[in-house]
Amino acid sequence: MLDIVVCFKWVIDEAYIRRTASGGLDFSSVDYKISEYDRNAIEAAVRLREIHGGAVTAITVAPPEASKGVKDALSRGPDRAIFVSDPAFKELDAFQTASILGEVIRVKSKFNLILCGEGSGDSYAQQVGPRLAGILSIPCVAYVQRLDIENERIIAERKAGDFTEVLSIPMPALATVLPDIASPRIPGVKDTLMASKKPVETVVRGDLGGVPEAKMKTLGLTASKMERECELFTAEESDIARFVATLQKKGVLK
Repeated sequence: MLDIVVCFKWVIDEAYIRRTASGGLDFSSVDYKISEYDRNAIEAAVRLREIHGGAVTAITVAPPEASKGVKDALSRGPDRAIFVSDPAFKELDAFQTASILGEVIRVKSKFNLILCGEGSGDSYAQQVGPRLAGILSIPCVAYVQRLDIENERIIAERKAGDFTEVLSIPMPALATVLPDIASPRIPGVKDTLMASKKPVETVVRGDLGGVPEAKMKTLGLTASKMERECELFTAEESDIARFVATLQKKGVLK
């Protein structure tokens, strides 16, 4: 019996972020969505279940208003969801998130395989998956672009620089997946209606053994900017010398 747990995060939709005149970020009108990397992970989990049978559990750690994201996740094919919810869970770092996920998964869900997106759509720290594997003492493979299961082992194809590795790993295991793993489906009306009937187990902060202190603190956010200085250089010897002198002046060349 294949039991897959797929982790997802409810993040700010960057399309709604506005830049202020002072270079800051305006979040006053933002909406939220499932991190796009996690949509790929959900799709990969559902496809594996369709091939090999079993069940898919979607899990997230988020504030109560993320319940909309739980329904969205279920509309994409998982069989059930675990919603770990508390108002204080809005600004968790990767260490806290992985610690909470590890505790809940260990107690609340059977699993052969855990899937995570390679990173989240907001901080993109790429830490939750590997940290979670460490907490659960299971092998982890990252940057997976193809995944299958054979004889109680996962066969993972992953990017490694300019090369591709194919790894065989015993289950239970955790994999962080690239967007190449699977294009997420678009839920239809029937999928959305069925999502409301699927079981959701809510875990509150009081059910946890405790929430560790954050290892990382965000001090501020500013909008990125790109300043361009357009200057034309020809192939003439004098212009080439001027080009080199300009790069040296800007510190590009020493």
